[in-house]
Amino acid sequence: MTKRLTERSLKATVLALALGLSAQAAANMYRYTDENGQVVISNTIPQEATKRGYDILGNNGRVIETIPPAPTEEEIAAREAEKQRQKALAEQREQDRLLLKRFSHPDQAVKAMYRKIRELEGLIQLKRGNISVISSQLDAEQSRAADLERAGRDIPEATLEKIRRLEAQIRDIEREIAAQTQEIEALRDAFEADIERLEEITEQARTLPLDPEEAIE
Repeated sequence: MTKRLTERSLKATVLALALGLSAQAAANMYRYTDENGQVVISNTIPQEATKRGYDILGNNGRVIETIPPAPTEEEIAAREAEKQRQKALAEQREQDRLLLKRFSHPDQAVKAMYRKIRELEGLIQLKRGNISVISSQLDAEQSRAADLERAGRDIPEATLEKIRRLEAQIRDIEREIAAQTQEIEALRDAFEADIERLEEITEQARTLPLDPEEAIE
């Protein structure tokens, strides 16, 4: 019997609390500004008015919560712009950190650029030497073919195929040289940007010229 009374008392307490909270919520009012700029206090609030912000009032008429206005398109755009700016700053800081791990002074970057450019120029020089060798072979085959033509003889297909192969090899190497020449220009641009950035973040100016040829002189 006592147990049943206790359960009933507990249920009654929970129900009373729920009713009390419900009554308190129902007693809450809203204070907002209508489309005419007039302050309105009501137990309901139009959807359009919520965008302008409003106050939730307790049953004693005091403000218990303030809901700010919805951001305007300009404010949203400004927030997004600031977000992107902060992201760019963070990316720049990370790039600067990695750059300083590679070089502590602009001159170190200049010397690294010299080395890379000279390596690529050395490869180009080798390829030009290969072209010279292949061109000599091509000249010999073309001369042989011309002699046969002058003698009224047919040029063997093997000779013609060799001439075509040698010409194709020269074209391939020339394309490689053109690509490596572009690579040198891209490398130079990237290094010069890094050197300029290093001068900014280290507050130290380079003492070496950017052109390797000037450094040799």
